[in-house]
Amino acid sequence: MAMNPHVLFAGGGSVGHLHPGLAVAEHLAARMPGIDLTFAGGGSARERHAVKTAGFRYTVIPSQPTPRNPVQALRFVTDNVAGYCAARWMLREQRVSLVVGLGGYTSAAIVRAAVARGIPVVLLEQNAVPGWTTRWLSRGASLVCAAFEEVRPHLHVQAPVQVTGNPARPSFEQLYRRLQQRSTSASSAATGSADSSLELVANQPYRQRRLVVLGGAAGARSLNEAVPAALKKLGDRLKGWQIVHQTGEGQLQETEARYAALGLQALAVTYIDEIASVLFASDLAISRAGGMTLAELSLAGTPSVLVPYPQAADNHQIANAKVFTAAGACRMIDESSQAGALDAALTRELEPLLADHHVRAEMTRNIQRLARPQASAEIAAAIRDQLCGGSTVRLAA
Repeated sequence: MAMNPHVLFAGGGSVGHLHPGLAVAEHLAARMPGIDLTFAGGGSARERHAVKTAGFRYTVIPSQPTPRNPVQALRFVTDNVAGYCAARWMLREQRVSLVVGLGGYTSAAIVRAAVARGIPVVLLEQNAVPGWTTRWLSRGASLVCAAFEEVRPHLHVQAPVQVTGNPARPSFEQLYRRLQQRSTSASSAATGSADSSLELVANQPYRQRRLVVLGGAAGARSLNEAVPAALKKLGDRLKGWQIVHQTGEGQLQETEARYAALGLQALAVTYIDEIASVLFASDLAISRAGGMTLAELSLAGTPSVLVPYPQAADNHQIANAKVFTAAGACRMIDESSQAGALDAALTRELEPLLADHHVRAEMTRNIQRLARPQASAEIAAAIRDQLCGGSTVRLAA
């Protein structure tokens, strides 16, 4: 009897790796009713919760990141060897038809095991400079779905690459489509264009503007420390602006205290659950430059000052940010090369953006041109083609 195809999403760990996989999985479930979808990761509580909340199965595969000392080196070897063996067993026992590698160290053992067993692999690469897992395994992949054209020179010359853009969370896709429909209806009913309606909104004198600060799900201590100081220096230029600051876990009280000591009103929260609705209603953002974050900023049309994480592997966040700044969609501050304090650099970049809505409107138009609202759907279609075009749909013994 024929069995439904079984797709295993391997990796995750960080929000930037996991959520693109969840977005693609939702599209796959809609396109292929009855398909089996499983996520395999390192077992963090946040990862388990996100996968199970989305309605998918979750399994743990032992794994460890690159060691930083001899003690970690032993754990790295033992856990990753165990992970590879566990992955080989699981792929056979669960009759996995195709593996989707989400990146990160957890995906490496599973993708290697899939290649060894002859199971097709599709890799998702969220950044302009690919991670070592993608570079290492790209030659054995059936397809690499890349967020940026700039990724090609870093991969094996024989790697099959399709530039799809980065999958965004479903809430961003839904809000984007809703606003596009409204914009189309408004354009057809009036003589003005979508751009003129943007200008109309920007010119409303009593509408409160919103500045949102995003350091990622884990927060960014340097931003939590520098942003309040920078905003204090801006003084009256913040009049009429609401500040929403995502601090990350364990940094809420410290950040609230900084704002209070400086006499600034700000809504500081550990984590923004409804991030899509917040960004779509924001006028400016200060943010890190992970691939998924940039994809979601572009769908929301939010002009931003990007402060790439200086410890990111191979400076991939700086590479991401350069693509967006070259398009006039964002401003960038290289935190690692600042001769002075980060708060001074933030003040210099924020001052003209807070003061001139025309500059922000132009940046909004530029960042919207980089939006890839069909990224998740394109990747899901590519996976379906792999399943239907090869011998990946397995039969029961």
